[in-house]
Order: sequence, then structure tokens, then C-alpha cells
Amino acid sequence: MGQTILLTLGRLPKGLELARCLHSAGHRVLVADPFGWHLSKPSRAVARSIQVPAPAIDQTAYLEALASIARDEQVDLVIPVSEEVMHVSLLAGRLPARTRLFCPPHDALLTLHDKYAFARQAAESGLRTPETCLGDDPAAATLAARTDTVAKARFGCSGAGLHFLDPGAALSPDLLTSDWVIQQRIHGREASTLSFCRDGDILAHVVYRGLILSGTVAVAFERIELAPVDAWVRDFVAAAGYSGFIAFDFIVDDSDEPWPLECNPRLTSGVHFLDHGDLAEVVTGAALGRAVRIKPQARFQEGHTALTMAYAKILQPKRFGSMLKTIATTRDVLWSLNDPLVFPMMTPMSWPILKQVMFEGRSFGEAATLDIEWRPDAEPAAELSGAAPAQPGTLEASA
Repeated sequence: MGQTILLTLGRLPKGLELARCLHSAGHRVLVADPFGWHLSKPSRAVARSIQVPAPAIDQTAYLEALASIARDEQVDLVIPVSEEVMHVSLLAGRLPARTRLFCPPHDALLTLHDKYAFARQAAESGLRTPETCLGDDPAAATLAARTDTVAKARFGCSGAGLHFLDPGAALSPDLLTSDWVIQQRIHGREASTLSFCRDGDILAHVVYRGLILSGTVAVAFERIELAPVDAWVRDFVAAAGYSGFIAFDFIVDDSDEPWPLECNPRLTSGVHFLDHGDLAEVVTGAALGRAVRIKPQARFQEGHTALTMAYAKILQPKRFGSMLKTIATTRDVLWSLNDPLVFPMMTPMSWPILKQVMFEGRSFGEAATLDIEWRPDAEPAAELSGAAPAQPGTLEASA
């Protein structure tokens, strides 16, 4: 019997992928998003789209809205899609008794989302990591004086605010706080992963690389094989006893050693490589221990954004031609004969993102996550009115 499932974001292709996956398995899919217009809204896979407050602006109102949807629509399962997972995890204990929450505990997520805490956890598990310091640690200046470094916001997302520093570069005062990390810069080729885990075992795993980027976010990507990366992820997940989706960004050096840059304890674009039937069964709990197969296709793209990035290189003929060739030979994640309205409607439905890119100078990644990002200095959410204790979540993780 199909379940009623609430996805807490619809604006990104990975949310659409998950909606289609669950719908094809016979489930009723609802989408809650702070944007009134979003990519998944015209999809046949979505039974109802509901606009909710933005969690980065009013977290309590956001959580109240999600709890109300769960109650009114008799939701069986709530699944976060992207950066909003940090907020959604606070629904634990605040949902109707029938409703399960598909994410690890908030404290576990926070440790992994925190770039400094994640680096420490990995190092304490005996895994190779770049040297990483908080900005207000005197060791940060010492590190920056002797090697290439990267300064990044401790809780940042979508690559916003990255600073690449040459050896000896002075750290500006705004970086000398605990809100920033200074990390040894590793040179090599980039790789990203997505895994689905249960109690430290990996049920689904894919490694991929970006072919076309929007800022630091891949909008065309290719599945690759990198055994050292597989081993690093396996060892980390096992040491953490992790359950749920987890993703990592790596640099692989010239010796094929993987260096983790950060952890994303959530769904990423790697979901496009996962078999729909298997994924729907493990997410909903129909097949708890089943391994998830990988689709035969090796390349996927968010075609609209990839084409926009290509046209930005139109004055560089070789690069422009290479990008067009990639686009022409890569499968689009939006187009589907069984769900035909999404592709032609993607531009108007993406207007809340596009207007920020066009008129406010933001990258696509930043514009898509600004209103859902986690801000650790925000006031904690108040208790929700009329909430009953929730059933234990479908996932339990320690990290």
C-alpha cells in the first residue's frame, strides 16, 4: 500500500528525481518549499505543492508549517532533500505519532555539516584529512604562512565565500573568527560521492566528477571509479555507524590519495545515478537491507543550467565547443516522456532562483540555498503548538 510522503524541497533536480522515484513506486508525494514556484511543481509525480516559510528567516514558522502538513495530510514519512535538512531534523519529537522522519539526529548532522568538526572526526577515526584550523586559532596563521590554503565559512554551503590563499598571505580580520576555517589546499582532481547507509553499512554508493560547473556546483556530471575514495568512505561510515544519505567532496592527488574537503550529510546530485525501484524500497523501509543498483547511464546534466554556463564561455571558442559537446552527449535529468511539463516549464518555475542570479549577482547554488541554509547563530526554534510525540525515525545515526 502506498504511503503519503512529504519532501521538504522541490526547487532542485535531485528533489524532482526523488519525487519521480517515489511516485513510480505507488506513493503519494507532497512537496513543501518556501518558493511558490519551483521546478517540481508541474510534475505529475507531485500530488500537491505547498508554500511554507523560509527556515533561514523564521525557523519556528517553518517547522510549524511542516508539522501542520504532516498532520493535515496524514503524512507517513518526511524526507529532507537538501540544505534544509539541518532545520527539518529539529522536527524529531514534534510530528504526529504516525509520521516518521527520514534523517539522522540533529546533533549528528551538525557535526558533519560543521567543516571543522567533520575534519576532526575524520582525523580521530584515523583517516587522512587536510590540516584544518578555526580562523581564531593561532595555528591558522601559521598554516597560511607555510602552504596554500583555502578559507571557507564553517557552516557555508554551495561554495559561497571561498578564499584561495597563497603561502604567506595575510588573513583578513573577518577570517580570524570561529565562523571560518583555514584549510590546507590540496591540488589534484575533484571527485564527489553519494552513499546511502544503514548502521555503518553502505547500501548505495556512487563516485562522480563534475563536467560543467556553476561556481563550485556541478551541473553536468559523470560517474567514475576510484577505489581509494570508495575505501575512505567505507571506513568513515563504518567508524561513525552512520545511517542515511551522506556525501563527500574530495581532491584526489597525483598519488591517487583522496583528501576529503567537506561532508554533506544529505542528498546530492549523485541520486540521479541510483536505480528508482531500489531507492524507493530502501527509503520507505520496504527493503531495509537491500543494496541499491546503479543506473547504466554514466552521465547526467541539468541541461538548462549547463547551457547557461556554456554560453558564458562563448568568447572562448575551444571551451565553448567542448561544453556544447558535453551537453549534446549527456542525458538531461529533467526531460521525461512520462512527465513532460517539467522541461518546458523549467525557466518560469525557476524564476525565484534566476532573478537572484540575474539581478543580485549570486551563483545558482547560492541563490538556491540562501533561504534554507543553516545559520548557527539563529535563535533556536520554539516548541511547536499541538505537536504529539513522533514515532522513532526510520533512521538512527551516531556520528
